[in-house]
Amino acid sequence: MPDLLLELRSEEIPARMQRKAAGDLRKLVTDALVDAGLTYEGAQEYWTPRRLTLDIRGLTAKSADLKEERKGPRTDAPEKAIEGFLRGAGLASIDQAKIVADPKKGEFYVAVIEKPGRAAEAIIADVMPGIIRDFPWPKSMRWGKASAKPGSLRWVRPLQSILCTFGPETEEPVVVDFEIDGIRAGNVTYGHRFHAPDAITVRRFDDYADKLMKAHVVLDPARRKEIIATDAKNLAFASGLELVEDEALLEEVSGLVEWPVVLMGSFDEAFLSIPPEVIRLTIKANQKCFVLRPQSGEGLSNRFILVANIEASDGGKEIIHGNGKVVRARLSDALYFWQSDQGDLPDLDTLTASAEKFGLDLKKPLDQRMAKLDHLGVTFHAKLGTQGERVDRIRRLAREMAPIVGADPDLADRAAVLAKADLTTDAVGEFPELQGLMGRRYAELQGENPAVAAAIEDHYKPLGPTDTVPRDPVTIAVALADKLDLLVGFWAIDEKPTGSKDPYALRRAALGVIRLVLENGVRLPLRLVEERMWDQFKRNIDGMSRAERALMRAQLDEAVQVKASEIDDGQSTFENLLSFFHDRLKVYLRDQGARHDLIDAVITPEADDLLAVSQRVQALGQLLETEEGKNLLAGTKRAANILAAEEKKGTAVADEVDPALLRTEEEKHLFNAVIQTESEAGQAIQNEDYSAAMRALAALREPIDSFFEHVLVNDEDDSVRANRLALLARIRSATAQVADFSRIVG
Repeated sequence: MPDLLLELRSEEIPARMQRKAAGDLRKLVTDALVDAGLTYEGAQEYWTPRRLTLDIRGLTAKSADLKEERKGPRTDAPEKAIEGFLRGAGLASIDQAKIVADPKKGEFYVAVIEKPGRAAEAIIADVMPGIIRDFPWPKSMRWGKASAKPGSLRWVRPLQSILCTFGPETEEPVVVDFEIDGIRAGNVTYGHRFHAPDAITVRRFDDYADKLMKAHVVLDPARRKEIIATDAKNLAFASGLELVEDEALLEEVSGLVEWPVVLMGSFDEAFLSIPPEVIRLTIKANQKCFVLRPQSGEGLSNRFILVANIEASDGGKEIIHGNGKVVRARLSDALYFWQSDQGDLPDLDTLTASAEKFGLDLKKPLDQRMAKLDHLGVTFHAKLGTQGERVDRIRRLAREMAPIVGADPDLADRAAVLAKADLTTDAVGEFPELQGLMGRRYAELQGENPAVAAAIEDHYKPLGPTDTVPRDPVTIAVALADKLDLLVGFWAIDEKPTGSKDPYALRRAALGVIRLVLENGVRLPLRLVEERMWDQFKRNIDGMSRAERALMRAQLDEAVQVKASEIDDGQSTFENLLSFFHDRLKVYLRDQGARHDLIDAVITPEADDLLAVSQRVQALGQLLETEEGKNLLAGTKRAANILAAEEKKGTAVADEVDPALLRTEEEKHLFNAVIQTESEAGQAIQNEDYSAAMRALAALREPIDSFFEHVLVNDEDDSVRANRLALLARIRSATAQVADFSRIVG
């Protein structure tokens, strides 16, 4: 079967766009071919900085012939109906239609439409101009004289040539002839810009890939990554060093070169006084180079790995020299930032009020930065006040959180005060991704408690489902305070996530709270925390404009009145935020392997102790894996179904079980068992021992089975029947202490 080779060659495509663009090209082309009636065995995309390539194997040479019968109007239908039928079917006259008789509906016209298959080359030539013209680049451009015309071709960078060949392995492939804005498809491509600039004529993919390799172009991006990684490791090893691996940088660099040549540069050892993270980020961000470290793994080396796109005649000396000059210049800037951040600010006399407000020591550089953050009045959000006001809220909540998580309140307070201080440092101003880490470095330099320094760096964590969760109590207190302030604040101003939009990363913050609580075993009453935070928000609105202050006070006053304030879907602000936590918790627990029906059975709208919910789900799952649990589930569901059916019919159910009306030993035994289970399960739940609560429920298995085996619930005596239904209601209420068994599948 024939194969299709397609190459779109242009000026350099930004590395960040290449992978997706190649995938888009494969999908667009294969979808269009399939829609046109063709099939294929396999398709593989490739990319380099200057080309997108698609290799489609086993493509059918022709689309199938189609024969369609289209039913028309009755033969005695009005003339206009018949004319419309002819136009829709593409018939010149009614004589071209056949007449079909139906015993019930009479005679009607049928058009037989036959569409012969089309050659694959013709289909490809038809679909490709539209795909190229409408290609979904994030950004595109026009160029040259033709760009002045309306509707001219746009591409990410100037498109230079199109290669498109089609044919079986045993025959000479043909060029699929199509043209777009003066660029006509052919069988010619070009190799490396400097090493092999001459035209290369190709036939099919294998021939194409081989000739490009000889022309200093490594077509396969995975192969380029392998070459870079392997050569970098070998070059480092030969110098007694070790490569600091960076997958994201490797992906980017492989998209910058067609012929990777790995070289090693160096910088002055004096720059090693800068924190390793700053050196690494400086070299990565500015020169796309890898850093090296001693094979002992401690610190960094003063050498770095760079990847060139050319085999220089001097062995790369000038390339190394040029990169080294830029690296040294950038590191000089980084060294200046590092040193200046440790010095005194020039306007210390203006920071006294802020220092007193937060209990800061203006002799310490990081304290100065925090005072400056507050003094500048940097806005966190127009409706939520300044960064300084937010820090004040976080410190108050962190101090309250400290006893809950087992942290020292004073250390939690100090860590919260300094957590955002590095936002005003020069280093973070240059590299925002270093916030937290630089704060820790500066905190260590000024002799802060190790727990405080660690909290400054890690209070942002976890940043996602795979990020590590802090374990130190001080960090946990500050991290929870930071995330809860974010969530409660944006709920207060009704800025909740909608659909796929979540500009303030509130879903991530909620998941962070859940992971901090569950993975550290923290009992956190969310409702109590939220109520305290409303009060803090009301205290932090004095700096707003009069209109903003009035709006904020109105929103907060309404929100505090939980029963009266209704928003969106009829839930109060508290209930709405709690429901948001429940949704995130369900996702988290399902990812951990919990059954969705068990989660639904345990979560109630009022449940604000996320750890308790998780532990109940786990204990319930363990119970239902046992034979007693499975039988208990069947018995309780039977009791609930009978009770629900009778309640629906309006059958009388006694308010309480009357022991005097218990006639059989089985119902007496069940009644006593229910009383004991209610007591034991209730006590176990109060003691937060959910496994014990489940064991108490399991004791109901035998008396329930015996009851249904020997006792008829719908007794002829109305009072006995009502009493037995009340007994079933007691079973339902006893099990409901732990979970709603009616929601469990099985």
